[in-house]
Amino acid sequence: MLSRPLSAPRTLMTVMPSHITRALNQLRCGALALAPPAARLALAIPFLKSGLTKWSGWWHVSPVADFLFESMFRLHILGHRYPFPAPDALAHIDAVAEVLLPVLLITGLATRFSALALLVMTGVIQLTDPTGWANFHLPWAALALAILALGPGKASLDFALERVLRTPVAR
Repeated sequence: MLSRPLSAPRTLMTVMPSHITRALNQLRCGALALAPPAARLALAIPFLKSGLTKWSGWWHVSPVADFLFESMFRLHILGHRYPFPAPDALAHIDAVAEVLLPVLLITGLATRFSALALLVMTGVIQLTDPTGWANFHLPWAALALAILALGPGKASLDFALERVLRTPVAR
């Protein structure tokens, strides 16, 4: 038999002085407020910078972007290299997506959709350039997953629209 009554397990938070606990909770709340817009911005910037280089005028994809998709970019799958299907169309779709999705992310509109689309793009980029995993693709994937998990945050158009329309959006 036990000689003492069962009690809740002692954790660092239960034995810490209350003023330290309050300070840590405030820090946590601040981080939760800053993390979504910071993650959105950090993921958007490299894609937007890349997307802006793929245009040579209004609605004209640059010849370099077309050349990359036609001649340089290959999908590395199971030890083989395959050309992209319809490279001209894909160059145009990529150029639009690399500008539109980051703008949506920065403004916090259709945030989870944009993060998911950029996660898929990151996967395709990984298949195109397998050497960039550690320095680029892994951080991009982690940011996209964090945005999917945390949601848009309060500093977003998604949040503002939710409040105006009064329909719950998953956070």
